[in-house]
Amino acid sequence: MTVAIATALAGKAVEVASEPVRAAVAEISRRVRERLHGRPSDEEALARADDDPEILQGAVLRLFDEDPGFRADAENLWNQAQTMASASDDGVVNIFNGQAQRVIQARDIKGDLNLG
Repeated sequence: MTVAIATALAGKAVEVASEPVRAAVAEISRRVRERLHGRPSDEEALARADDDPEILQGAVLRLFDEDPGFRADAENLWNQAQTMASASDDGVVNIFNGQAQRVIQARDIKGDLNLG
Protein backbone atom coordinates (compact mmCIF):
# COMPACT_ATOMS: atom_id res chain seq x y z
CA MET A 1 0.00 0.00 0.00
CA THR A 2 2.73 2.50 0.90
CA VAL A 3 4.50 1.90 -2.42
CA ALA A 4 1.28 2.70 -4.31
CA ILE A 5 0.76 5.82 -2.19
CA ALA A 6 4.34 7.04 -2.63
CA THR A 7 4.14 6.40 -6.38
CA ALA A 8 0.89 8.34 -6.64
CA LEU A 9 2.33 11.20 -4.55
CA ALA A 10 5.28 11.32 -6.92
CA GLY A 11 2.81 11.93 -9.75
CA LYS A 12 3.47 8.64 -11.47
CA ALA A 13 0.87 6.24 -12.79
CA VAL A 14 -0.11 3.54 -10.35
CA GLU A 15 -0.95 0.13 -11.73
CA VAL A 16 -3.84 -1.13 -9.65
CA ALA A 17 -6.59 -3.64 -10.18
CA SER A 18 -9.66 -1.51 -10.68
CA GLU A 19 -11.34 1.86 -10.38
CA PRO A 20 -12.22 1.45 -6.67
CA VAL A 21 -8.55 0.82 -5.90
CA ARG A 22 -7.41 3.76 -8.05
CA ALA A 23 -9.91 5.99 -6.25
CA ALA A 24 -8.70 4.74 -2.86
CA VAL A 25 -5.06 5.41 -3.76
CA ALA A 26 -6.00 8.93 -4.89
CA GLU A 27 -7.94 9.61 -1.68
CA ILE A 28 -5.26 8.19 0.61
CA SER A 29 -2.62 10.16 -1.31
CA ARG A 30 -4.63 13.37 -0.89
CA ARG A 31 -4.90 12.76 2.87
CA VAL A 32 -1.21 11.92 3.18
CA ARG A 33 -0.21 15.02 1.17
CA GLU A 34 -2.29 17.17 3.55
CA ARG A 35 -0.53 15.59 6.54
CA LEU A 36 2.94 16.08 5.02
CA HIS A 37 2.25 19.77 4.31
CA GLY A 38 4.16 22.02 6.70
CA ARG A 39 6.74 19.37 7.60
CA PRO A 40 9.95 20.58 5.90
CA SER A 41 11.73 17.23 5.61
CA ASP A 42 8.59 15.53 4.30
CA GLU A 43 7.91 18.34 1.83
CA GLU A 44 11.50 17.86 0.64
CA ALA A 45 10.77 14.15 0.21
CA LEU A 46 7.78 15.09 -1.96
CA ALA A 47 9.96 17.40 -4.04
CA ARG A 48 12.62 14.68 -4.52
CA ALA A 49 10.14 11.86 -5.19
CA ASP A 50 11.03 11.54 -8.88
CA ASP A 51 14.70 10.99 -8.06
CA ASP A 52 14.29 9.01 -4.84
CA PRO A 53 10.84 7.42 -4.35
CA GLU A 54 12.08 5.39 -1.37
CA ILE A 55 12.57 8.56 0.69
CA LEU A 56 8.91 9.42 0.08
CA GLN A 57 7.83 5.92 1.07
CA GLY A 58 9.82 6.40 4.27
CA ALA A 59 7.96 9.66 4.96
CA VAL A 60 4.62 7.88 4.50
CA LEU A 61 5.69 5.08 6.84
CA ARG A 62 6.84 7.61 9.48
CA LEU A 63 3.51 9.38 9.20
CA PHE A 64 1.68 6.09 9.72
CA ASP A 65 3.92 5.19 12.68
CA GLU A 66 3.30 8.58 14.31
CA ASP A 67 -0.47 8.33 13.97
CA PRO A 68 -1.77 4.73 14.19
CA GLY A 69 -5.36 5.99 13.83
CA PHE A 70 -4.51 7.66 10.53
CA ARG A 71 -2.79 4.48 9.38
CA ALA A 72 -5.85 2.43 10.36
CA ASP A 73 -8.11 4.78 8.39
CA ALA A 74 -5.88 4.49 5.33
CA GLU A 75 -5.72 0.70 5.64
CA ASN A 76 -9.51 0.49 6.01
CA LEU A 77 -10.01 2.57 2.87
CA TRP A 78 -7.47 0.41 1.03
CA ASN A 79 -9.10 -2.85 2.19
CA GLN A 80 -12.61 -1.65 1.29
CA ALA A 81 -11.43 -0.73 -2.19
CA GLN A 82 -9.77 -4.11 -2.68
CA THR A 83 -12.96 -5.84 -1.60
CA MET A 84 -14.89 -3.90 -4.25
CA ALA A 85 -12.37 -4.77 -6.96
CA SER A 86 -13.86 -6.78 -9.77
CA ALA A 87 -12.50 -8.39 -12.88
CA SER A 88 -13.76 -7.58 -16.32
CA ASP A 89 -13.59 -9.55 -19.53
CA ASP A 90 -11.19 -12.43 -18.88
CA GLY A 91 -9.49 -10.82 -15.86
CA VAL A 92 -9.03 -12.16 -12.38
CA VAL A 93 -8.92 -10.46 -8.99
CA ASN A 94 -7.19 -12.31 -6.16
CA ILE A 95 -7.49 -10.71 -2.74
CA PHE A 96 -5.69 -11.88 0.36
CA ASN A 97 -5.83 -10.06 3.68
CA GLY A 98 -4.25 -11.29 6.86
CA GLN A 99 -1.21 -13.30 7.82
CA ALA A 100 -0.08 -16.67 6.58
CA GLN A 101 3.15 -18.55 6.14
CA ARG A 102 2.25 -19.43 2.55
CA VAL A 103 -0.41 -18.16 0.20
CA ILE A 104 -1.12 -19.43 -3.28
CA GLN A 105 -3.39 -17.59 -5.66
CA ALA A 106 -3.71 -18.99 -9.12
CA ARG A 107 -5.83 -19.19 -12.21
CA ASP A 108 -5.90 -21.41 -15.26
CA ILE A 109 -3.33 -23.94 -14.15
CA LYS A 110 -2.69 -26.38 -16.97
CA GLY A 111 -0.84 -29.51 -16.08
CA ASP A 112 0.35 -30.89 -12.78
CA LEU A 113 0.49 -28.86 -9.61
CA ASN A 114 2.44 -30.32 -6.71
CA LEU A 115 2.18 -28.55 -3.38
CA GLY A 116 4.35 -30.93 -1.42
